[in-house]
Amino acid sequence: MQPLEDRRALVTGASSGIGAATAIALSRAGAQVVLVARNQVKLDAILRQCPGSSSIVLDVRDSAACESALSGLDLDLVVNNAGMALGVDKLPAGDPAEWSTVIDTNVKGVLHIVHATLPAMIRKGRGDHVILGSVASRQVYPGGNIYCATKHAVRAIYESLRVDTAGSGVRYTTIDPGMVITDFSRVRFRGDTEKARAVYQGVEPLKPEDIADAIVWAVTRPPHVNVGEIVMWASAQASTTSVTRKPT
Repeated sequence: MQPLEDRRALVTGASSGIGAATAIALSRAGAQVVLVARNQVKLDAILRQCPGSSSIVLDVRDSAACESALSGLDLDLVVNNAGMALGVDKLPAGDPAEWSTVIDTNVKGVLHIVHATLPAMIRKGRGDHVILGSVASRQVYPGGNIYCATKHAVRAIYESLRVDTAGSGVRYTTIDPGMVITDFSRVRFRGDTEKARAVYQGVEPLKPEDIADAIVWAVTRPPHVNVGEIVMWASAQASTTSVTRKPT
């Protein structure tokens, strides 16, 4: 295990869920963390659990803002986490405006963070870039059309980075979780907490801390080891469409 002391990490989507848990876990492991999200109040709450860290209010969909805020940072580790889903409509009934929001966040947002932070890592000849994917990058499911498409794109970005910057000294990891209990479903159902709660009914899903633990493990391997892909399922989830639920 390689220590994270004296390493500077950037985590996007750090105000809640997997991003918040990852920022806290990296801080506890010794890293100085830069937390990025759109909501300063929520960021401040997480910052209190990450001594010595800092925050940047930023929308990853804004390429110019990402370049301005992040390109000058001296980073050793980036966790490219920000993402979302909206709706479960079948494709012909979908809302193109919502499609754009999801695509701009999940695909362009990932690219904007890569573009703003990776060149400095390559110049140093070392670093870790972790991308939050999903099992939706591997299997589609009813109503998941646009979200699944974005996560398939994210998987292609991960694979492209590996070949485009081979020999750069930067390690790439994609973490692909299944069902994780966060605000993800509440956002997907446009604030309907009952529908969001039903997603996890009768199931013990993964927790954000489980994903954060996997990230810390991956980035603390010896320099010659690149943990490329981690797929994580709740024990009750056999696939994107097969979940064993206990009676409630």
